[in-house]
Amino acid sequence: MTSPSPFSRRGALTPSLPRGEILGTYETYPEAQGVVDRLAKREFPVKQLAIVGNDLKTVERVTGKLTYGRAAGAGAASGAWFGLFFGIILFLFSDNPGAIAFVGAALLIGAGFGMIFGIVSYAMNRSRRDFTSTHQVIASNYQIVVDPSLALRAQELLAQPEPTE
Repeated sequence: MTSPSPFSRRGALTPSLPRGEILGTYETYPEAQGVVDRLAKREFPVKQLAIVGNDLKTVERVTGKLTYGRAAGAGAASGAWFGLFFGIILFLFSDNPGAIAFVGAALLIGAGFGMIFGIVSYAMNRSRRDFTSTHQVIASNYQIVVDPSLALRAQELLAQPEPTE
């Protein structure tokens, strides 16, 4: 699923709810996406469709207890990626054939600083948040909304059996 870029030259869409007839309501996004895919394979103008998620909820799933070790490990990993990025940049713009050592050194330095930053950050926030988690925004159901002039055609196409290969 993509969103238009605010820097797009094609003209940004203004946020508004799509209007039209409801083609169907589905419990999961993949189900709704599958219906749109079926219509696309049958040459339906899918640009006239929209998938609308209703009753949005934020779900935070706790993935574990945060400890100094986990904070250090996460900080080292993110710092290593950052260091690797700068090491590769240095390597690419260097005339020195031995500059490959910059990549390894930058990775280690980045991991070290990331580890220190992770430990300090955890120590400062320890009393407020001692667990790790992931956030999701999910909908209770998903509706496919179609332009009213195309609703009957979409229903007819969906009523056709799937072609067997």
